[in-house]
Amino acid sequence: MHDPRLTPARPEVAAKYLEGKVQAARFVEGEEFCVTEAIAPLREQPASDAMLSTQALKGERVTVYDRNGEGFAWGQLGSDGYVGWIPDAALATPGAAPTHKVTVLRTFAFPGPSIKLPPAETLPMGAKVTVTRDDGTFAVTCEGLYLPRHHVGSLEGSEQDFVAVAERFVGTPYLWGGKSSLGIDCSGLVQVSLNAAGTGCPRDSDMQQDSLGRALSADEIKRLQRGDLIFWKGHVAIVRDADTIVHANAHHMATVVENTREAIARIKAAGCEVTAIKRL
Repeated sequence: MHDPRLTPARPEVAAKYLEGKVQAARFVEGEEFCVTEAIAPLREQPASDAMLSTQALKGERVTVYDRNGEGFAWGQLGSDGYVGWIPDAALATPGAAPTHKVTVLRTFAFPGPSIKLPPAETLPMGAKVTVTRDDGTFAVTCEGLYLPRHHVGSLEGSEQDFVAVAERFVGTPYLWGGKSSLGIDCSGLVQVSLNAAGTGCPRDSDMQQDSLGRALSADEIKRLQRGDLIFWKGHVAIVRDADTIVHANAHHMATVVENTREAIARIKAAGCEVTAIKRL
């Protein structure tokens, strides 16, 4: 079975590389575009009020296979392979390849070399930009935007501790499908944090449970370590230490630090048992 979240195939159209593997009226090669908005929604259906599946960040590549003629493009994200509908207005033909990424929770991009100017946009952690030169304390992008130099780093740079990255999101509002400090969900927190540390990570919690790390033995579960991942059906949390976890959750409608035993008991009372504990 093909996971529809990761398979660009509908009865009307599918990616050319899936020919012979899925049924579709036509198969197309697709065309690569670049996300130009700071945060672009990827939705289940081509409508602004459709459910948010995930988000694409500035500089990300998207392969577009179809358009509905009403402002939406259907395609697959280059970062994690997620498939859905994205606003046409958020896409452009790729220009120069990105050189840097935002390394803080969020930063302002100014239209000139002064922090007193009204910001042109707000960029989230993980957004990619093409820096052409430095100007004092600013990194200047190919679009002529000025970003604080110490808020961007090279694409190859990575954080030492992905848990420390997740901890920086504490207080962020919970948003289903979100993956920025303006709103994030449980698996988005894991993905963004691991990506910041240079580790590839699928988007949803079930995919993460299936592909990340190894399952712990009964003895190991008694001694959880920083960076272990606790999974429930539809949820994931990151172990901080022997007693606490950090996770984005709908109970608090925020990213919080919570006592591990209390969280497990609370979630169990709501009808969900732990399904796996993994170590990276």
